[in-house]
Amino acid sequence: MHIEVRRRGGKRLYYLAHSFREGGKPRKVRKYLGAGLGAEQLNYLRKRAERELLDRIESSRRIRDPLHTVLSPEEKESALALIAAEWKHIGIRHLSEKDWRRFTEAFSYDTNAIEGSTVTASEAAGIIGKGAWPKRRTRQEIAETYGVAEAVAYIRETKEHLSVALIKELHRTVFRNSKEYAGSFREKGVEVAVVDGSGGIMHRGAPQKDVLRLLKELASGYEKNRETYHPIVLAAVVHDQFENIHPFRDGNGRVGRLLLNNILIKHGLPPVNIELKNRTEYYRSLQAYEKLGDIRPTIQLILKEYRRLAKTLRR
Repeated sequence: MHIEVRRRGGKRLYYLAHSFREGGKPRKVRKYLGAGLGAEQLNYLRKRAERELLDRIESSRRIRDPLHTVLSPEEKESALALIAAEWKHIGIRHLSEKDWRRFTEAFSYDTNAIEGSTVTASEAAGIIGKGAWPKRRTRQEIAETYGVAEAVAYIRETKEHLSVALIKELHRTVFRNSKEYAGSFREKGVEVAVVDGSGGIMHRGAPQKDVLRLLKELASGYEKNRETYHPIVLAAVVHDQFENIHPFRDGNGRVGRLLLNNILIKHGLPPVNIELKNRTEYYRSLQAYEKLGDIRPTIQLILKEYRRLAKTLRR
């Protein structure tokens, strides 16, 4: 890493720059440090910026080419054996219209509750089924309950598996009546991080300038491999990779879980609902993928939710 100095309007502007190769191609990243800095201040800011640039580079490397690098042959065989063994006990293939209605209500509740919505399960069912607006909930929460239900209907009808246009449309559908940036990726200069309850950073999204490229690579990789991998593996990888990229300012979790279900549905499998009570396990599975490239915790969680769905449908 080195300091670059540029002049603008009589001022000296300082940047920390780093050149490296990624995927056989040269890349360069810069971090603006400030103008008119003294040696001591420059040294202090450089140390902080070095950590940030290294973290940005590592984040970018983690989210490249997932369908080729996530599973070794041994891990792939292990994942397939796990899925095959579990599916004998699950065996779901078809949902009736009544089942779909119940799923939509439950999914709309849980997927919003994971992100902090205070709408209860019974209220979500009333909003979707009867148009009953609970008085103590915000218009935003009610709008997003409707939005998720509409997005579930959308993925049932669309023929598309995965594309940038589909990702934008799902975000627009869920948030068109609650967020002014519905359907739009992060703008230039907007970076995101997910923090835990104590303020610690759990995850940083991809640099904004890389978002579109990474989503196109994800869609292309899926298309090339959609006949090679088991649908549950495909859905898990696409979901976790999408969450790593984090293309929107907000709403990434809900869109990611819709994408997961869209891929399952397109391969003839029923949808799956990650319950609020499994939120901690869900977050841990995302951490395992981001930090270790381990997709198996996500697969295990999907199978766990399928087992619960199977029991529910037998009642």
